[in-house]
Amino acid sequence: MSLTAQRLSARPPVFSSAEFRTALGMFATGVTIVTARARDGHLIGLTANSFNSVSLSPPLVLWSLSQAASSMEAFRKGSHYAINILAADQQALAQRFASRGVDRFADVDFVNGACGAPLLAGAVATFECFNRSRYTEGDHVIFVGEVEHCAHRSGVAPLLYHGGKFYTEHPL
Repeated sequence: MSLTAQRLSARPPVFSSAEFRTALGMFATGVTIVTARARDGHLIGLTANSFNSVSLSPPLVLWSLSQAASSMEAFRKGSHYAINILAADQQALAQRFASRGVDRFADVDFVNGACGAPLLAGAVATFECFNRSRYTEGDHVIFVGEVEHCAHRSGVAPLLYHGGKFYTEHPL
């Protein structure tokens, strides 16, 4: 088949959104909380498992956010954010930052990073990122962050997510 005879676009899916979501849930991931300080000073944070490394040089990471998220405008306009990889004992924190209508930062122990984004106490690792680029794809925006500072705690078990459930006990 010649290149001109090949299809130039994807075929429509033959599965439902629910089936797609369930299949995606079979990929075990770590759990993060992405945090930032909005231009007006208020704190923003949300639970995300769409985190990945992109490049070692320069140091780049990515994560994605639904275009419908209430925090979208703040993340889109902000210059910096932090990605906090959660430890196995931080499941309640992950659930809080995934909930609506709650004060997500109430009684949460954190320090301000170099550019103001909250760094959560007890996290396995933190990445302070310059908001380098954004790409709209489908119903999400992919954020690429250039890491300006990072830290980690060795020997601490991470919080994992698989099949719609959190996992806190696992061999390292």
